[in-house]
Amino acid sequence: MLKGINYWAFPADAKGALLTGIEVLDRAVELGFDAVEFTVDPVGAVTPETTQKEVEQLRNEAAKRNIILRTLAAGLAWGASPSSPDPKVRAQAVENAKKQLRLASWLGCSSILYLPGMVSACFVPEFSPQPYDKVLQWSKESLSAILPLAEELKIGIGVENVWNRFLLSPVEMAEYIDSFSSEYVGSYFDVGNVMLYGHPEHWIRILGKRILAVHMKDFRVNVGNLDGFVDLLAGDVCFPEVMKAFKEVGYNGTFTAEYVPGTLGATEKAAVALKIIEKM
Repeated sequence: MLKGINYWAFPADAKGALLTGIEVLDRAVELGFDAVEFTVDPVGAVTPETTQKEVEQLRNEAAKRNIILRTLAAGLAWGASPSSPDPKVRAQAVENAKKQLRLASWLGCSSILYLPGMVSACFVPEFSPQPYDKVLQWSKESLSAILPLAEELKIGIGVENVWNRFLLSPVEMAEYIDSFSSEYVGSYFDVGNVMLYGHPEHWIRILGKRILAVHMKDFRVNVGNLDGFVDLLAGDVCFPEVMKAFKEVGYNGTFTAEYVPGTLGATEKAAVALKIIEKM
C-alpha cells in the first residue's frame, strides 16, 4: 500500500507561512509516507506561476528522498468552474487545467485531480445553482478541451466525486468517464466524500479499473454537513470493506490522506491511521 499525504494537510506555521515543498518532503519522510500530493494554489509550494525549472527541482528533491509524486491536486476550479454558465469563466477553467497538466508532467505525476464542475456547492455560496443538464453539457465540453493535452502528456484526468451536487452515483460517474472513450479519463475516488449519500465500497466495485487515484478521508454520517469530516478511523467509513473492494478491483495506486484545511497534528494522525488501514 502506497501511503500518501496531501499538501493541504500541512498547516501554516505560527507566523501564517505555508511550508515549502522541501519542508513537506522532509516531513513526509519523517512520518513514513511513501508519496506526497502537491496542490496548485495561488500561494504555496506549487502555483500557476511556478516555472518548469522550479518544478523539476522539486521532483529531483523528492527522488532523493524516495518520495513518489504520482498525483497533483488543485482547487482552482471552485473559483473558475469548467461548468460555469459564463463562457469566459469556462475558458479560464480550461486554461487552469492545462496548466495543471503541464505542472503534473514536469513533476513526473501520472494523473491530476480534476473537478468536473458543479450544480452548486455549500462552500461556494456566491455560485448560483445551475441546471443539471447544462452542467453536464458544459462539463463535458471543458474536459474535451483539455483531453488532447492530457493524451499528449500521458497524464490521467482523475474526475473527483466531490460535494458539487453532480455525478451523484457510481453508475453515472462510470457513464460520464466512459463517454470520453479515453484511457486518460478516469476517477479520482474520494472515500469520504460519498458517505453522505452512498457507500464507498459500492462505488469502488462499480468504478473498478477506472480508478486512477484515491483520497482517504472519513466522515460521520449523522453530522450530515462539512463538520462531519473527521480524522481517519474516527468516522463511519467501513475501511475493512473499502480495502477489500480495492483489492478486488486490483487498485495499486496511492492512498493519499487529504485534510482540508490542515490542522496541527493532522499529518501525524494520518500517518498512524494509514498504517492501521494497511493491515486491514
